[in-house]
Formats: sequence, C-alpha cells, structure tokens
Amino acid sequence: MGCVCCKFPSSLSDGGKKIKRKRRKNTTADEFSEVIPIPSHDFKLECAALTRRGYYPDTPNKDNQDCFCIKTSIQGNPNVHIFGVFDGHGHSGKQCSNFVKNRLIEILSSDETLLEDPVKAYNSAFSTTNNELHDNPDIDDSMSGTTAITVLVINDKLYVANVGDSRAVISVKPDHQGRIVSQDLSDDQTPYRNDECERVKECGARVLSVDQVEGLKDPSVQSWGDEESSGSDPPRLWMQNAMYPGTAFTRSVGDSLAEKIGVMAVPEVSVTQLTHNHPFFVLASDGVFEFLSSQTVVDMVDRYMDPRGACSAVVAESYKSWLEHENRTDDITIIVVHVNGLINSGGESGGEVGGSGGQPPPLRPDVSPQQSEMYGSVASDFS
Repeated sequence: MGCVCCKFPSSLSDGGKKIKRKRRKNTTADEFSEVIPIPSHDFKLECAALTRRGYYPDTPNKDNQDCFCIKTSIQGNPNVHIFGVFDGHGHSGKQCSNFVKNRLIEILSSDETLLEDPVKAYNSAFSTTNNELHDNPDIDDSMSGTTAITVLVINDKLYVANVGDSRAVISVKPDHQGRIVSQDLSDDQTPYRNDECERVKECGARVLSVDQVEGLKDPSVQSWGDEESSGSDPPRLWMQNAMYPGTAFTRSVGDSLAEKIGVMAVPEVSVTQLTHNHPFFVLASDGVFEFLSSQTVVDMVDRYMDPRGACSAVVAESYKSWLEHENRTDDITIIVVHVNGLINSGGESGGEVGGSGGQPPPLRPDVSPQQSEMYGSVASDFS
C-alpha cells in the first residue's frame, strides 16, 4: 500500500471515504484537520490532527519544522496503529523531523518482533533511525534534530515512546461524577528533571540558563524551579568552555554534536491499558505544552465531541498564549484521538518499561477491515 508524505493530493482515499485537504482562504499555506475512523478489535479510534506554522516576525518565511503521522493497520493488522508528532529544531529541523517521521515508522512497520516485543522494536527503530540520520549526506544534523512522541496502539494497549519534550496525555474519567483528569503518558526529557540533569552532567554537559551563561545570574545555582513556573529562560546544555549547542532538552534524534554531552535518542517507553474510563488521548509538540498544562489541554478537548474542533481550539489557545508571553510563537502540532465504544474494563496497567525487555500479553487474533494509512506534514498561517 502506498503512503502519502508531506504533500497531500486534493483528497486521499480511505476505503471509499474521502479524506480532504483544506486550504485557508487568503493564505499560501495548507492546513489539514480531519476525522479518520479507524476500525479495531472491539472499539474505534476517531482522530484528527492539526499542525500550524509559528509566527516568526524576524523570519517570516521560516518553515514549519513540526510534522505528524498517523498510520493504521500496521503489518496488515487492523488492531495495530501508530500516531506520532515530531518537532524539528535547528537549521535543518524540517528535514530532520520529516526524515525521522518516515524512517522510524518504516522501520517499526517492517520489524517482525513489533507485536511480540514492542519495547525492543521501539529501541531498535530509534537507534537505527538516529544512525541513519547522522549518516545522511543531504542533512546536516550536527546542530539540528527532532523530538519524537509516538503512541503505538496494539489491541487495547498503548505503547508510548518519547524522545524529547513533546508529550502524550490521556484523559481519565473518574468513577464518580467528578472532573475528568489528565494523566501524562510521557515525561518531558529536559534538565528540569533531576535524573536527566545529572545524567548529562556526567557526560560532560554544563547545565545553565542563558542568563547564567552570559553572567547575569550566578552559574553555581543549579535550581531552576519547574517547567510550568520558571519563565522563558530554561536550563540548557552547553559544551565545556563553549557557547553551544544550548539545547533545552536532554534527548532527541539527530543533534550529533550534542550527543557528546549526553543528548541521546534512547526512548522512554510506557505501557497503558485502555479502558472505558479513557475517553481520549492527545499527542502534541511543546508548542502546545509550553504555556498550557496537560490538565488545561484535556479540559479543552473534553468540551468537543468532534476531535477536529478540539484540535482547532487547542491550537488557537496555544497561539494566543505564546503571544501573551513573547513576540513570537512556536510551531504548534496536535493529534486528538477519541476512544469510542470500548466496553471492556481490563485491569489498569501502566508505567515505564526500561531497556529492550518487557513482553506484552498475547495478542488476540482477529481478521477485519481493510488497512489504510495517512501521513501529514502541512503548515498554515494563523488567522
């Protein structure tokens, strides 16, 4: 089966259902946001995705370096699907994010061990993709790369692999008639985390904010609060006696120079059992979570029955929040996935799975609807 990457035709065919590309009037950029029904074993996933180029007054022609992918029926199995958001950075950020999106999904899709050991497959795919990006003569990833947040759905389990500071969140419906709550499926990999901060220091990184590097604040103070309250000068990674690379994350794919001080492409993988108490889950770049908390995003998505409306609302609010704090915005990308019709209430399970072990429970065999896939990487000005 073919796949469409980055450039959409006027419509994509999905089993007779048209998936349309949208173009905003009075702009030269494209926007894609559509509901895609995905058949599964005993429930349906209904999703929408939206990516929007940031507002950069100093570089108005800057590309959207974010991209996303949605691929269903992996290896022809109608119960296996993958969602991903990739946030590129640096001079070659767009090339890096698109390369990683394509190769990571290709490698995972062709891995014969994927269904037997998803964690091992994830680790292998990220390692191979990272090495291939380093070796690609057409992409300079010395100071460019991408984050990657992916959710692999196998039957009624979510395998979430994270590299960087994009995020996956799931909504949890309480048993009593209370407020729906958010539960992070990934943990941002930044120097705010003590474990990640110490790890990169052991690899030779200096961890300092820009003000500390420039001598405006005491560099010996190694406490920066937390991500949601620290302001716009986060701790960053620097070479010894050098003013680069200055990454605000501790893991990424690419960034070959930063690898020398501990930045790595090893994913953290968590496993979550879906139940009827999980109405939806969300993947988004830090363009969303820079100023909006996970709970705020879940509350906003919960107001919309249609995931398209939820995507648009979150992107608009993210854009607004950026301009309230800064004179620019980041690129903003989100995928919203509704879980519809899941009536089994299997035991809750979750938590990080380390290394390449971790065998999932046996998969339930099934034969059902035809496979389909959709890739998207498009940009739009805000209006």
